[in-house]
Amino acid sequence: MTLGLARYYGDNDLHFVTCSCYHRLPILNRPAACDLFLSLLEETRAELEFYVLGYVVMPEHFHLLASEPKRTNPSMALQVLKQRFSRALHCGNINSAQHVWQRRFYDFNVFTDKKLIEKIHYIHRNPVRRGLVDCPEDWKWSSFRFYALGEPGPVQIHREQIAPYSAPKR
Repeated sequence: MTLGLARYYGDNDLHFVTCSCYHRLPILNRPAACDLFLSLLEETRAELEFYVLGYVVMPEHFHLLASEPKRTNPSMALQVLKQRFSRALHCGNINSAQHVWQRRFYDFNVFTDKKLIEKIHYIHRNPVRRGLVDCPEDWKWSSFRFYALGEPGPVQIHREQIAPYSAPKR
């Protein structure tokens, strides 16, 4: 473990995670890469048995709000997801960069309803804040449309965990 980096697992907290592409390169800036990433997130979610409450894929990073996996810990689940994506990206010739991800990731334990809603809003507003779209529902690679419009997306969302949440207004 890296000095100064502490991970807190085992209390069934939710985890707000940010993973960045290598040197913040826009490796996720193409629809095919985003779609691939989300299909692999769903595959990993189902296999390792964790809940996803929210996500957004941005050109050079992603945010994920999820439960702890039943079959492993969050660090291992992210390692599996990132490795699967890197391999698929290289095999599909979607991107030829040798490195895809930064080695570490940011993890914030979420254990209050207030913080949960704050993080979901942050996730969904990220594409608007960055100027990629005018409205969060216009960003295809986030869980916003599930909450706002009831549309199922490529990743199963576990809404029961956050009953008080409603999608932010424009």
